[in-house]
Amino acid sequence: MNYITAIGLEVHVQLKTRSKMFCASPVAFGADPNTHTCPVCLGLPGALPVMNQEALRMTMLAGLMLGCDIAPICKFDRKNYFYPDMPKNYQISQYDLPFCTNGAVPLHDLAYPKDAQKSIATPDKEVHLVRIHLEEDVAKSLHLENRTGSDFNRAGVPLMEIVTQPEINSPEEAFAFLTSLKQILIYGEVSDADMEKGQLRCDCNVSVRAESQKELGAKIEIKNLNSISGVRRALAYEIRRQITALENGETLEQETRGWNDAAGETFLMRAKEFAHDYRYFPDPDLVPVKTEMLLAEVRQRLPELPKAKRGRFVEQYQVSPYDAAVLANDLDLARYFEMAAKGAKKPKNVANWILNDLQNALSSAGKTITDCPILPEAFDELVNLIDSGKISGKQGKEVFAEMFASGRRAPAIVKEKGIEQLSDLSAIEELCDEVIAANPKPVADFKAGKTSRHLIFLRAR
Repeated sequence: MNYITAIGLEVHVQLKTRSKMFCASPVAFGADPNTHTCPVCLGLPGALPVMNQEALRMTMLAGLMLGCDIAPICKFDRKNYFYPDMPKNYQISQYDLPFCTNGAVPLHDLAYPKDAQKSIATPDKEVHLVRIHLEEDVAKSLHLENRTGSDFNRAGVPLMEIVTQPEINSPEEAFAFLTSLKQILIYGEVSDADMEKGQLRCDCNVSVRAESQKELGAKIEIKNLNSISGVRRALAYEIRRQITALENGETLEQETRGWNDAAGETFLMRAKEFAHDYRYFPDPDLVPVKTEMLLAEVRQRLPELPKAKRGRFVEQYQVSPYDAAVLANDLDLARYFEMAAKGAKKPKNVANWILNDLQNALSSAGKTITDCPILPEAFDELVNLIDSGKISGKQGKEVFAEMFASGRRAPAIVKEKGIEQLSDLSAIEELCDEVIAANPKPVADFKAGKTSRHLIFLRAR
C-alpha cells in the first residue's frame, strides 16, 4: 500500500533584541546561569510586563518578508500551564489575534540536503504558513545526573512562533523549509537563528495516511528538535514507525513524542494537549496593539530577499544560476562578492575565484568569509592582471596564495617577484629586433640553415 505523509512545523525563533520581551533584562548567550533576570522574568508578585517595541517591529518585518497579512489589531494572551520552566505558571503568548497570518516560505534547490538536490519532488515549491505569533521564551532546564536545574536567563526572551500548513511531504522538504526560513530571517537581521544556541527550535507534526484516504491521519508531534539534520532524521524514523504500525493493524492516536538522537528513535512523552487545556484568556496587564504606525516604519527596513538577490546576480553580474545561488546562500559571502565585483570588468571571473580558490583556502585555514585576509576589492586587481596577460593563470595561483597568507595586494606581489609578463606586441617586436641586431652571426647561420639545438632565435618581422 502507498502512503502519503503530511508534515506541519512549528518553528520557534528567538528575536535579535538587546533586552527581553517584557522587561529590561539583557539577552545574551553564554552568561552564568540566572544572572540576566529581574522580578518580571522571574514572575515575582506585583511585577508588571512592559512590551518590547523592537520585538513587535521584528515580528512584523518577518511577516512582511514571508508575504504575511499583518493584523491591524493584535493582543497578548495568557497560556496557562504548570511546568518548572515557567515561574508564573503561565506564558504570555498570542491566541486568536496574532501579528501575522498566511504567507509562505519558498524552497530552492540548494536548501535541500546535498544528497537530495538531484531528486527534488516538487521544484520551486512554496510552503504556506498559518500564522506567526509573538510570545516569551521559557527558562532552560538543565538535566544533570541526579537533579534538574533551571536557568532563567532565557525566560522572557522574545520568541516568534512560525506555524506552517501541513503541506510538507518529506523529511527533505522539511530540511529545505528550515534552511530557507533561516536564510530569510538572517537576511532581515531578525534573528541569528543559531540552533546550537537555541535561537531556532522546531516541533514537527507528522501524520501518515493511505493514499486512498482523504482525511489526514492522526497528528503526532515530535518536540524540541534543535538541528535541521536532526529534524530530517526524526521525521524519517517517525514516518517509518507510523507506516509499520498501520501495516500491523494498529490505530495511531494523537500524542507527543521526543527524539533520542543517539538512539535514532522517537519515544512517547504524553498524550497531546488541546488548546482548551491551556485555558487561554487575554492578558489583563497588556493592552491590544495597533500595528498601523509601526508597520509604516517597518516597511522601510525590508531587505532584498535571497530569491531576488539570486535573480539580480544572474542579470547584473552574468554568473550562472547555480553560482548565484551559492553566492546568495550566505549573506556575508554575498556582501563580499558584491564588493569584489563592484566595477569589475569580468565579474564572472571574480565569482569563480571566490567560489573556488577562496572558499577552498578559507576551508583549509578554518576561517569564514568574515575572517578573510584578502580585501574584496583586491580580487578585481588579481583578475585584471590575469585577464590582461600580465601574469599567467599559474602565476595567478601563486600570487593568490601570497595574498591569502599576507593580505598584500596582487600588483605589489607581482612587482616584488618580477613575474609580470610582457604582452604588448609592439614592445615584444622591438625587443626581438634588438636581439637580432645584437647577434648578427647566429642570425646569419640560422638563415643559412644551421638550426643547432643550443641556439634559440626569435622570429624577425
